[in-house]
Amino acid sequence: MITDKFKNNSYILYISVIILILFRLLLTFAIPLLDKTEARYAEIARIMWDTNQWIVPQIDYGVPFMAKPPLSSWLSAGSYIIFGINEFASRLPSLLLNVLILVITGKIVKKTGLSFYLPGFILLTMPEFLIHTGVVSTDTAFAFCTTMVMIAFWKTMNSPQKTYWNYLFFVFLGLGLLAKGPLVLMLTLPPIFLWCVLDTKRFKELFSKFSMIIGTLIVTVIAAPWYYLAEQKAPGFLDYFIIGEHYKRFVESGWKGDLYGKPKSQPLGMIWLFMIAFGFPWIQIVFYKLWKNKKTIFKNSWISFLFLWLFWTPVFFTFSRNILHTYMLPITIPIMFLMVYYWEDFKSKKQIFRVALVFPLIVFIAYFAVFSTGKLENYMNTDKYMLENLKVNSENKQVPLFYWKEKNYSGQFYSDGKAQLIKNESQFDSVFKIHKKIFLVILKKREYEISKKYIDQMVLTESNYKTSIFVSK
Repeated sequence: MITDKFKNNSYILYISVIILILFRLLLTFAIPLLDKTEARYAEIARIMWDTNQWIVPQIDYGVPFMAKPPLSSWLSAGSYIIFGINEFASRLPSLLLNVLILVITGKIVKKTGLSFYLPGFILLTMPEFLIHTGVVSTDTAFAFCTTMVMIAFWKTMNSPQKTYWNYLFFVFLGLGLLAKGPLVLMLTLPPIFLWCVLDTKRFKELFSKFSMIIGTLIVTVIAAPWYYLAEQKAPGFLDYFIIGEHYKRFVESGWKGDLYGKPKSQPLGMIWLFMIAFGFPWIQIVFYKLWKNKKTIFKNSWISFLFLWLFWTPVFFTFSRNILHTYMLPITIPIMFLMVYYWEDFKSKKQIFRVALVFPLIVFIAYFAVFSTGKLENYMNTDKYMLENLKVNSENKQVPLFYWKEKNYSGQFYSDGKAQLIKNESQFDSVFKIHKKIFLVILKKREYEISKKYIDQMVLTESNYKTSIFVSK
């Protein structure tokens, strides 16, 4: 029976994981960079590659991007050097990081007698993890760092003497500071502290098994130079990044100081709904098992560690309105480990597998259904296809491209950073005097902002559901 195959060998799990990874790899090639987040970080990395300026990321030429540290941009820019400027190169680092997580956790689980591929199956059928296996963002690198910090801590605490895991703990704390900043400390150190509080003898073990002085030096050597150099090259960076991004963003609903987008204003506790939706179906099963075994949670050191790792993040974000579903990505790992721990308790594995495959199958069917119609470009939140259509005619290659008031990051990326901005109508006359022919990209929500006399000088040439491109007569 299929249930016995899943229980006694890893063949079916192996096939499922390989298919899911290959499908996710296909999407890194086939799907264009989408606005805003993904195209933004891909463009930041492209500018980094183009200018050879590796300290301060730039959101546009000469415009520093101070909202996030550069680790993910370094990875994508390095990938551009090897594979060229394209979607695949920008996404490859995040895909590789998540695959590496599957390998590391697979080896850990295999030592318990379960399949090496079980963690991969659980994680790749979890919406949040599958989405970020091949998406350009800071979250994948950050989640990788937090995962390694927590695994390194557990490995060190459960080793009879100091091991290399002790040093890796500090290495990934340092890298986490370069991935998303001090948030790595806030999402890892409190659950570790609370776990030690459960048995105060653990504090003694902690200080005996961790090289605190050397570790602090490791963190400092890895992270401090960049923070120092970033402040020198972009004065005000530390104030904006530390105070703005790490305090005001979370405590002030509708924070006015965001330089790179509109602040989100979610209902309080929205992180829990994100967790339930994007952790489906595994988080629901974990909740059930934890509730059923609630009396023994804190009697088991491994379960209590995973419990605190899992729930600290949503508790931390409960009172923040300015949040995204991506904030739950780091806790996909403790969800997986808890599922693995309770794995042998489940008799109806066949039903669990079927439900777990629902989201990947929906994505698979949706992609090929849209792809088969030949209208993929009409449904994508990107300017790639429209800009490619303009380049089909060779005479258009030298025609300048302008955006009205607001540039899409995908437009910046796919125009190789050549897209310019017209900020007000007074600039139109100057532009028309300089150029005989221009392409003007207008977001449909902004079309009403242009006077009819300027619209009458142009002809619509490309359009999708949110953007139009006009060419001057």
